[in-house]
Amino acid sequence: MTDLLTLEKLGHTALLTINNPPANTWNADSLTALKRIVGELNADPAIYALVIIGQGEKFFSAGADLNLFADGDIGNARNMARVFGEAFETLAQFRGVSIAAINGYAMGGGLEVALACDIRIAEEQAQMALPEAAVGLLPCAGGTQNLSWLVGEGWAKRMILCGERVTAEKALQIGLIEEIVPRGGAREAALALAGRAANQSPVSVAKCKALIQQARFQPMFHALPAEREAFADLFHTEDQKEGVSAFLQKRKPEWKNR
Repeated sequence: MTDLLTLEKLGHTALLTINNPPANTWNADSLTALKRIVGELNADPAIYALVIIGQGEKFFSAGADLNLFADGDIGNARNMARVFGEAFETLAQFRGVSIAAINGYAMGGGLEVALACDIRIAEEQAQMALPEAAVGLLPCAGGTQNLSWLVGEGWAKRMILCGERVTAEKALQIGLIEEIVPRGGAREAALALAGRAANQSPVSVAKCKALIQQARFQPMFHALPAEREAFADLFHTEDQKEGVSAFLQKRKPEWKNR
């Protein structure tokens, strides 16, 4: 693992810190590491949730280091776009609950990694933007698609085409984030929410997440049969038997993630 990312396992939650000061920018090494880490977490049955936060107090992440593109090399640009895309698409497919703890500026690829998470919690001083067009580029790691899905076409165009930067308060208003917390509170709030997710069956969560995400690319009525099949499939799992038994016995379930 690169030292540009640090990983802690706190119970059933993995805490991943973007650790590239001063602005916690991404490069090929950290993006490749992110993809590998998510794959390893997917294979760890004890991990139910993933929280991502930036090191320090000012930046969640400022995105790509523009020095990577200073030479204007098209081959390098294509490669970096691929690495960015693969890393954040892998994150979006994490089987558990992923939470971005936005503890400062989230710009460009820094906002895109938050957009790839399931839930976003931002501190009150945080600001978010996709400013790539101001330097002749565009968001290439899901930004045009994920932002449009979350906030609608109008606000996506304001942020991407007009370069509008939004505060945490505005981000909450338009649906870009789900919660605002005081300065310094993102880590605690995200970990608390991850802890609540651990009360759910991780097998059920994985199936529910896949079904929710299907709504992005197919009509609702096409997904309803799959929803019913997924419900029945859960009866092949140990967690389903444990969950029902625990409820009837008025005790806390002990999930096996299988």
